[in-house]
Amino acid sequence: MTEYDTYGTNAHTTSELAELVTDLLEVTFTGRESDYRGAYDIAKGTWGRIEIQPNAIPGDDGQDDLYAPDRPSVPVLLLTAIPHPDPALHRRLSSIEGLAHLGHETS
Repeated sequence: MTEYDTYGTNAHTTSELAELVTDLLEVTFTGRESDYRGAYDIAKGTWGRIEIQPNAIPGDDGQDDLYAPDRPSVPVLLLTAIPHPDPALHRRLSSIEGLAHLGHETS
């Protein structure tokens, strides 16, 4: 099973959030770009994956779409995918001022 969590912020840009998470978790983010998601940052480790990206993603019609359409007022997202529940990771991410936990899924 994989645990997926979504966090969001109005208080930080993607680069500011990546710097905060880097300092907090001692991870290294790598910039990526895709036609579907646009530019985003990713950190991977044995603990799983953390991605930081804008909510606005490239749309097919030249207009931006939202990665999380149910959260139109949240400009920056942090997504985690971890192989098992990790309450310590959740607590550490929740300690970032202005970062809110928006949702959880298990698959």
